Amino acid sequence: MVTGFQGRGFRVRDDVFPDGLLLSPLRAMAWTDAPPIDALDIAQFDDLLSLDPAPEFMLLGTGAGLRQPPRPFVRALEARGIGVEAMDSRAAARAWGVLRAEERWIVAALMPL
Repeated sequence: MVTGFQGRGFRVRDDVFPDGLLLSPLRAMAWTDAPPIDALDIAQFDDLLSLDPAPEFMLLGTGAGLRQPPRPFVRALEARGIGVEAMDSRAAARAWGVLRAEERWIVAALMPL
Protein backbone atom coordinates (compact mmCIF):
# COMPACT_ATOMS: atom_id res chain seq x y z
CA MET A 1 0.00 0.00 0.00
CA VAL A 2 1.33 3.45 -0.87
CA THR A 3 1.20 5.31 2.42
CA GLY A 4 2.20 8.76 1.19
CA PHE A 5 4.14 10.96 -1.18
CA GLN A 6 7.54 12.47 -0.61
CA GLY A 7 8.93 15.03 -3.03
CA ARG A 8 8.45 13.50 -6.48
CA GLY A 9 8.34 9.99 -5.04
CA PHE A 10 6.31 7.55 -3.01
CA ARG A 11 6.35 6.10 0.48
CA VAL A 12 5.52 2.43 1.07
CA ARG A 13 5.55 1.65 4.78
CA ASP A 14 8.93 3.00 5.93
CA ASP A 15 10.59 2.87 2.48
CA VAL A 16 10.81 5.87 0.15
CA PHE A 17 10.97 5.45 -3.62
CA PRO A 18 12.09 8.89 -4.87
CA ASP A 19 12.21 8.21 -8.60
CA GLY A 20 9.22 5.97 -9.35
CA LEU A 21 7.62 2.79 -8.12
CA LEU A 22 6.71 -0.62 -9.51
CA LEU A 23 4.14 -2.59 -7.51
CA SER A 24 2.96 -6.16 -7.65
CA PRO A 25 0.81 -8.01 -5.12
CA LEU A 26 4.08 -9.53 -3.88
CA ARG A 27 6.50 -6.59 -3.65
CA ALA A 28 7.34 -2.93 -4.18
CA MET A 29 10.38 -2.07 -6.31
CA ALA A 30 12.19 1.12 -7.19
CA TRP A 31 11.69 2.27 -10.78
CA THR A 32 14.87 4.29 -11.10
CA ASP A 33 14.99 4.40 -14.89
CA ALA A 34 11.41 5.33 -15.73
CA PRO A 35 11.46 6.44 -19.37
CA PRO A 36 9.38 9.24 -20.85
CA ILE A 37 5.81 8.08 -21.42
CA ASP A 38 6.32 8.01 -25.19
CA ALA A 39 9.21 5.53 -24.80
CA LEU A 40 7.37 2.87 -22.77
CA ASP A 41 8.04 -0.65 -23.97
CA ILE A 42 6.53 -3.84 -22.56
CA ALA A 43 10.02 -5.42 -22.28
CA GLN A 44 10.80 -2.93 -19.47
CA PHE A 45 8.19 -4.68 -17.32
CA ASP A 46 9.14 -8.35 -17.73
CA ASP A 47 9.72 -8.86 -13.98
CA LEU A 48 6.51 -7.07 -13.07
CA LEU A 49 4.36 -8.97 -15.58
CA SER A 50 5.78 -12.45 -14.98
CA LEU A 51 3.33 -13.22 -12.19
CA ASP A 52 1.46 -16.50 -12.16
CA PRO A 53 -1.40 -16.01 -12.74
CA ALA A 54 -0.91 -12.99 -14.99
CA PRO A 55 -2.20 -9.70 -13.59
CA GLU A 56 -5.67 -8.53 -14.60
CA PHE A 57 -4.38 -5.11 -15.57
CA MET A 58 -1.68 -2.51 -15.02
CA LEU A 59 -2.32 0.79 -13.31
CA LEU A 60 -0.04 3.21 -15.11
CA GLY A 61 0.70 6.39 -13.17
CA THR A 62 1.89 8.93 -15.72
CA GLY A 63 3.43 11.48 -13.35
CA ALA A 64 1.86 14.73 -12.18
CA GLY A 65 -0.74 14.72 -14.95
CA LEU A 66 -2.56 12.23 -17.13
CA ARG A 67 -0.83 11.29 -20.38
CA GLN A 68 -1.91 8.50 -22.66
CA PRO A 69 0.58 5.66 -23.16
CA PRO A 70 1.65 4.80 -26.72
CA ARG A 71 -0.80 2.56 -28.59
CA PRO A 72 1.85 -0.11 -29.35
CA PHE A 73 2.53 -0.41 -25.59
CA VAL A 74 -1.19 -0.81 -24.82
CA ARG A 75 -1.65 -3.32 -27.65
CA ALA A 76 1.32 -5.40 -26.46
CA LEU A 77 -0.17 -5.65 -22.96
CA GLU A 78 -3.62 -6.44 -24.32
CA ALA A 79 -2.11 -9.20 -26.47
CA ARG A 80 -0.99 -10.82 -23.20
CA GLY A 81 -4.49 -10.46 -21.75
CA ILE A 82 -3.50 -7.53 -19.51
CA GLY A 83 -5.47 -4.29 -19.59
CA VAL A 84 -4.03 -0.82 -18.95
CA GLU A 85 -5.56 1.96 -16.86
CA ALA A 86 -3.63 5.23 -17.19
CA MET A 87 -4.06 8.10 -14.72
CA ASP A 88 -1.87 10.59 -12.90
CA SER A 89 0.45 8.88 -10.39
CA ARG A 90 -1.33 10.17 -7.27
CA ALA A 91 -4.66 8.79 -8.50
CA ALA A 92 -2.99 5.51 -9.47
CA ALA A 93 -1.46 5.17 -5.99
CA ARG A 94 -4.88 5.70 -4.38
CA ALA A 95 -6.55 3.28 -6.82
CA TRP A 96 -3.87 0.69 -5.99
CA GLY A 97 -4.90 0.73 -2.33
CA VAL A 98 -8.60 0.37 -3.09
CA LEU A 99 -8.16 -2.40 -5.66
CA ARG A 100 -5.69 -4.38 -3.56
CA ALA A 101 -8.06 -4.12 -0.58
CA GLU A 102 -10.52 -5.91 -2.87
CA GLU A 103 -7.74 -8.49 -3.47
CA ARG A 104 -7.57 -7.70 -7.19
CA TRP A 105 -4.52 -9.30 -8.87
CA ILE A 106 -2.99 -6.21 -10.50
CA VAL A 107 0.34 -4.46 -11.01
CA ALA A 108 1.24 -0.77 -11.06
CA ALA A 109 3.96 1.37 -12.61
CA LEU A 110 4.04 4.84 -11.07
CA MET A 111 6.17 7.50 -12.73
CA PRO A 112 7.66 10.19 -10.49
CA LEU A 113 5.51 13.19 -9.67
